[in-house]
Amino acid sequence: MRAPQAKFFNTTGPCDPQRHYMLPPTPRLPEARTLIEMDRYFVLHAPRQTGKTTVLDALTSDLTAEGDTAALMFSCERAKAAGDDVAWAESLLLDSLREAADLSGWPKKLLPPRSWPQVTPGSRFGAALREWCRRCPRRVVLFLDEIDALEGNSLASILGQLGDGHSKRSKGYPFPSSVVLCGLRDLRDYKVASGGAPGRFNAASSFNILADYLGDFTADDVAELYDQHTQATGQEFTKDAVDRVFYLTQGQPWLVNALAYEATFEMGTSGVITCTGR
Repeated sequence: MRAPQAKFFNTTGPCDPQRHYMLPPTPRLPEARTLIEMDRYFVLHAPRQTGKTTVLDALTSDLTAEGDTAALMFSCERAKAAGDDVAWAESLLLDSLREAADLSGWPKKLLPPRSWPQVTPGSRFGAALREWCRRCPRRVVLFLDEIDALEGNSLASILGQLGDGHSKRSKGYPFPSSVVLCGLRDLRDYKVASGGAPGRFNAASSFNILADYLGDFTADDVAELYDQHTQATGQEFTKDAVDRVFYLTQGQPWLVNALAYEATFEMGTSGVITCTGR
């Protein structure tokens, strides 16, 4: 039988609790869970390398495991190639959605239909979500990660289709109960990117809520993360070292992990890891 792999500090891609030292992800964004339970559509934005995808992965898993929700996250990144070609963008997004669903391990009854409704381009994405929600025995929650990849007419079309479905839900229209746009920018930036004037922000938009910014680690978070390595290996980070890391990084998650990875792996430091200078 293969021996368990030793954990390490992650600096590439989402964290995996089986392979990486990591803090519990969902407490970093408690407001998101509340908004989802309220069936809201909202925007979550945060810089790269802050743990956004890791948090969302955990949130989708937690929601689905509870039994009354089918929560799915998929990336919009491949749709960047479509530019203003709405039909191509819709096809790429639906391919990404289906791939994520197929990899989820869900029972067949929760999965999207094997074929999407044949409707006019510019309506295909919304029609596909409607058909899936009509069949699915659970409420559907969607996380559109890397929404920044969409631009121009494609972005305007997808936002419009989501907004149209949102406005019809009160009339029994089958559509996701909550949709989260995840990216680097806030809603006003999306509206400008999709052709809207910055001075004409519509407060009645279905995406007029911004979730709390995904913050950096606190000093206690850094100490807790590093202590996981100590507990696993016996190698200690002194308090001075932890304090120095927090001072240098201000808790930015990638930098916190990168410094620890450098000390424990790249430099191969043995014994206690301490601060040697100011």
